[in-house]
Amino acid sequence: MSIQGKSAIGAAVRPVAGAAADNGEQRQGGSLGRYVETLALVERLHRLLLDVIKDEFERLGLLDVNPVQALLLYNIGDHEVTAGELKSRGYYQGSNVSYNLKKLVEAGYMHHQRCGVDRRAVRIRLTEKGAEIRAAVAALFERHAGELAERGLYGAEAATEIAGGLRRIERYWSEQIRFIY
Repeated sequence: MSIQGKSAIGAAVRPVAGAAADNGEQRQGGSLGRYVETLALVERLHRLLLDVIKDEFERLGLLDVNPVQALLLYNIGDHEVTAGELKSRGYYQGSNVSYNLKKLVEAGYMHHQRCGVDRRAVRIRLTEKGAEIRAAVAALFERHAGELAERGLYGAEAATEIAGGLRRIERYWSEQIRFIY
């Protein structure tokens, strides 16, 4: 479900004109509104990141890898991992990662090999071709980080504060999921 302004969540938290001054959001100091705004921003940023990667790859002529696959290659980096490890790290859901890994192996961006200890598990690592895609994403991120810092839009202090807040939300959500199971 989308959490943009036209969504059910957005409609549920949008104040009605002339609403009483003692609604729950105001009593909580606007915490619900700030929370939903943060969620919407994170969702938009993720979509924009995928669009930015797509545009960069089109500019570079790298058309056989989609942005999700490019991020997957970037996140794997120099490591040798299993799909389960990627899932447990919180990067991807099981079906998404399995599908994309299969496509990346078929396209020659990744090596895969059965694990010697657990034959059910498959260890994966980037090929040289996959490392080139990872390098393209890394160069894009480096360029953006430099430009943002140069313009004074996102320096060390802002990065620390924003990342800290997002980590706290991540930890809270992880605790909620563990509590359910």
